[in-house]
Amino acid sequence: MELTVLGCSGSYGAPAGGACSGYLVRTAGATLWLDCGNGTLANLQRHAALGGSRRRDQGDTPCPPGMSDVTALVITHWHPDHCADIYGLHVLLMYGLKRSGFPVYAPEGLEGRLGTLVDGDWGGAFAWSAVGDGDAVSVADCGLRFSRTAHPPPTMAVEVTGDGKRLVYTADTGPDWSVEAFGPGADLVLSEATFQEPDKGSGIHLTARDAGRSALAAGARNLMLTHLWPGLDPTASVVEGSEAFGREVLLAAPHQRTRI
Repeated sequence: MELTVLGCSGSYGAPAGGACSGYLVRTAGATLWLDCGNGTLANLQRHAALGGSRRRDQGDTPCPPGMSDVTALVITHWHPDHCADIYGLHVLLMYGLKRSGFPVYAPEGLEGRLGTLVDGDWGGAFAWSAVGDGDAVSVADCGLRFSRTAHPPPTMAVEVTGDGKRLVYTADTGPDWSVEAFGPGADLVLSEATFQEPDKGSGIHLTARDAGRSALAAGARNLMLTHLWPGLDPTASVVEGSEAFGREVLLAAPHQRTRI
């Protein structure tokens, strides 16, 4: 299992590498796109040759599979920093790739809410599947489980299981939800860490310390912090999260690849 960060800026784009939430998770049989926040579709194209074609980088190495090989998209909730690039993807599928029925897993009602900007007509580009708290689905060789987090719109954390590994992506949440909802022993927790102590913000997001405590309580093997508020010192977040987790945590960065 491999994780590629397409964007990790919290709530709005940061000045440097400022795409918002989006991640690729690759297993032996699937490529999953978790969240398509603003800027992530452009970054996806740096890691994939769209249309199923192949191009070569300066090292003459074939690029990863293109959009035609991406298995499915998971959208955790309707805040724009997690879903805005659905519209660019819609245009690409409809008019570029002329592809229909692309699988999208999202909370109940998201298809209609986002559909207002396309006059309620997605043109068959997507095959929407509603997911809720406690739901489990299979996508190719991956198992997905969902858990409702402590965030105002219906927001689903997701566990991805494949290749004998477990990744938990918290999406957005306040501290009243914990990674423990998925059981102990995740190989990697990809956790939002919007704020730093002592500023806890509105209580609908985590601090880096909250993220560390939650991952520790769930017995996670590794923790990666993401969704940091632009302008915060990321080094301070790493220190804070590491102290709470009990060992050094990872920090998400655009275009970063991590073998899980």
